[in-house]
Amino acid sequence: MKYQYQIRVSPAEAANEAQIKRAVSRHGSIPLKEITAINILKRSIDARQRAVKINLKVEVYVNEEFKEDKIRLPEYENVKNNEEIIIVGAGPAGLFAALRCIELGFKPIIIERGKDVRTRRRDLKALNIEHIVNEDSNYCFGEGGAGTYSDGKLYTRSKKRGDVDRILKLLVGFGATPEIMVEAHPHIGTNKLPAIIADIRELITACGGEVLFETRLTDILIKDNEVAGIKTLSGESIKAKKIILATGHSARDIFELLHRKNIKIEAKAFALGVRVEHPQELIDQIQYKCDSRGEFLPPSPYSIVKQVKGRGMYSFCMCPGGIIAPCATSPGEVVTNGWSPSKRDQPTANSGIVVELRLSDFINVEKNPLAAMEFQKKIEQKAWLEGGSTQKVPAQRLMDFTQGKISKNLPVTSYKPGVTSADLGDVFPKFIHKILQKGFIEFNRSMPGFLTNDAVVHAPESRTSSPVRIPRDPYSFEHIQIKGLYPCGEGAGYAGGIISAAIDGERCAEKCVESLQNS
Repeated sequence: MKYQYQIRVSPAEAANEAQIKRAVSRHGSIPLKEITAINILKRSIDARQRAVKINLKVEVYVNEEFKEDKIRLPEYENVKNNEEIIIVGAGPAGLFAALRCIELGFKPIIIERGKDVRTRRRDLKALNIEHIVNEDSNYCFGEGGAGTYSDGKLYTRSKKRGDVDRILKLLVGFGATPEIMVEAHPHIGTNKLPAIIADIRELITACGGEVLFETRLTDILIKDNEVAGIKTLSGESIKAKKIILATGHSARDIFELLHRKNIKIEAKAFALGVRVEHPQELIDQIQYKCDSRGEFLPPSPYSIVKQVKGRGMYSFCMCPGGIIAPCATSPGEVVTNGWSPSKRDQPTANSGIVVELRLSDFINVEKNPLAAMEFQKKIEQKAWLEGGSTQKVPAQRLMDFTQGKISKNLPVTSYKPGVTSADLGDVFPKFIHKILQKGFIEFNRSMPGFLTNDAVVHAPESRTSSPVRIPRDPYSFEHIQIKGLYPCGEGAGYAGGIISAAIDGERCAEKCVESLQNS
């Protein structure tokens, strides 16, 4: 017989299979000797009380053999000589769109402006050490997209949009740990994602698909309001009836291209703020209410939301045991983001702390759909100037920030290009600066000890989501004006993270194939 139970155990018990078995025996009144196996289905941490507990959803086998159901990839056929679909962008939306195209019998051709994951590392090193920004190869552009080198969080609230477990299983099939199927907030880690991304690409090419690196899209060829193909920076033209546009939230040149060609786009509100770094030990003490988290608890994350002056202010992309990274995509700008290795074993914790923006904050959005993007760009350029016209970020100690004081000195932070002491009020519009100052005081009421000069505020965190939406038909997923063009993923405004982008990529591929089959 098989049973399912929800049990609460201590962290030490959760780390010991025999103790979990005894806890299940007590909970279900099942003789210990009759329990033949326990399969953990879900795991989460409850740190609301002083005594931290682990919530487990378990499948219990009583007098029955447990046979592990191994996750396997679908059987992908060879599509080398089949009809082609062009996919622009090799982020999660583009890669999962390509996999789905193969499953459905069509040949994907992925156009990626950046480099493969291995070669891409050299440009990231140059950005971190020499402050050189390669506009085509950076933390945002290249194989795997922005997610490859920015943590690999797999948690999403977009369960209504598609099958989350399907995406997680595919990732496990490509080498991710099966633990991502169990954890409430799954995470792969920046150190492990590149190999998984490379395996996905190798399968796509082994099945006859194509992945063209260092190939920047410069034009979409259109005839009678229908796509006819694309043109690349090298001058090459590729014919196509269907184009899935999955270029990510930082592809400003694509937004500008669409605007020049009078292809409908819309300004989209997003959130913007700073990235704050604390000692991980301090966050553990606050969240776990203890002097030391011990050996059985992981580095603690946090999630916090406040209403400040009528605006939402909240933590975003929190990275326990993580690092702050330089994510500029053009010279003359500074952008921050965060990531964690799989073990989350760095001594610092960082999180974006951002303020909700509205369309009314941007100038002339009715006539200028790039207004939100230009607002975003202006702040990044100010940060570059305040940081010393390098990739150093302007920064303040957290308490100094709330009091409007320039920090006399700054500690070394995980941000490798370095920090420059500055007044961040010179980076942000006054209303954002005031909300952040007041909001951090409010945060401290929920997390006493959070507001400390041991924490450092880095500016800005500005690439939370796309500042542009590319409108599409809610049923066909085609652009509302251009037939055969499928806006997809984060850059088009329809996803927010690896999982939701992958789901949207699959759905766009399905709609694309459905249209081809019915034509």
